[in-house]
Amino acid sequence: MRSVQYLGTMAPLLRSLFGTGVKGQIAAISLRTWRTFTTGLRSTSPASPERDFPRMPHCEIQPEKYQGLSYDAIMRIRRENFSHFEMTYYSKPLLVHQGHMQWLWDVEGRRYLDFFGGIVTISVGHCHPVVTAVAQEQLGRLCHTTNIYLHPHIHQYIKQLSNLLPEPLKVVYLVNSGSEANDLALQLARSYTHNHHIITLRLCVQMFSEGYGVGASVEILQSKHYAPVTAQLGVNGTVQYPKGFLKEVSEIIRERGGVYISDEVQTGFGRLGSHYWGFQTHGVKPDIVTMAKGIGNGFPMGAVVTTPEIAASMSHATFNTFGGNSLACVIGSTVLEVIEAGGLMGRCEALGNHLLLELAKLRQEFPMVGDVRGKGLMVGVEMVKDKESQDPLPAKEIDEIWEDCREMGLLLGKGGMYEQTFRITPPMCITEEDIDFAVDVIRVAMQNHVERRSKAL
Repeated sequence: MRSVQYLGTMAPLLRSLFGTGVKGQIAAISLRTWRTFTTGLRSTSPASPERDFPRMPHCEIQPEKYQGLSYDAIMRIRRENFSHFEMTYYSKPLLVHQGHMQWLWDVEGRRYLDFFGGIVTISVGHCHPVVTAVAQEQLGRLCHTTNIYLHPHIHQYIKQLSNLLPEPLKVVYLVNSGSEANDLALQLARSYTHNHHIITLRLCVQMFSEGYGVGASVEILQSKHYAPVTAQLGVNGTVQYPKGFLKEVSEIIRERGGVYISDEVQTGFGRLGSHYWGFQTHGVKPDIVTMAKGIGNGFPMGAVVTTPEIAASMSHATFNTFGGNSLACVIGSTVLEVIEAGGLMGRCEALGNHLLLELAKLRQEFPMVGDVRGKGLMVGVEMVKDKESQDPLPAKEIDEIWEDCREMGLLLGKGGMYEQTFRITPPMCITEEDIDFAVDVIRVAMQNHVERRSKAL
């Protein structure tokens, strides 16, 4: 029912974006595709006939027949031509061929429910019909000029984006990724404060980007002059801050001449449900905000937003060849419009509450579920040896549960110091039926784990 209601809200947006001519025909095709998606029959899934797997929700979309490189050829190229640092998931890496909304298909036509969203990057859905149609139209008109020339789309987009942030966060820089956004944010912070150190959290993305980081305890904040970066949730296992922590941190930072940077790369754009930005859930206002991933629904985009005062401190001009090109800005604008028209932030809150309640049942059922935490559609399930010690479940056992979920058609992420936490960050277009299926799959995978453990004793 929610899918049908959501679909109905898109019709006015489609008409406003495309009109009634050729563009309207494109939109109508996209709308029919989406209607088919929401009410179809079950397609091929990875479920084995020998096992009683949970039934995957219906989907009438049939993937195109794959005619590309063979799996063996692709794996050979990876061995010979890729850096060994290029990580892949699963013992037999998944070769993905096609996507639509919350679904992915591999080259054999097997369907998967994507509950990791391209590492929290697919916000409104894989190949969302509205975003896809707008991108195709713009690609046929003008893709790129760089910002040495004016084009209307960057101005429209920057105005849309800045209107979503509180005063005085109104100066916008457009880049291509979260790493670029965080690097630029650090340049701004260092230029403004004349301090070159940062405080960040262990296993957060800024630590990977910069190559170092200092633990963000209040004691360290009080003893040093830092330009800090604080990540919200994310790679470290979807860990939420204690109540009042960020408020106290931001006050200490500013008392000592620093600036507070909020990384919204994963938490922004309504994913947390109650608010559009993660920092708003803590009642604080940052000096600099970085964003990426869901900003473009899979298109490489990023942004930094700061105050006029901090922006004016830069002693040199900034220039980004691809940042803010016309194609990126059209896609970015459409993503914002789809989030608004579809009421996706509210859906994240309602569906997130349902997800947390259902996962909490697993915590009661299984001794190895140590914690279920998160907000909206950004949730973590921490796996432990037992609830008393809270020691991480061994990696081999976690991987067995994870692989079982994949075999039943559910894709999850992993995070935490020991990768002991399953990360759940699906596209915001999922349904309650999808959540029930996902929880059923995780339950079966955990039952399998209990059986394996008992047999090993």
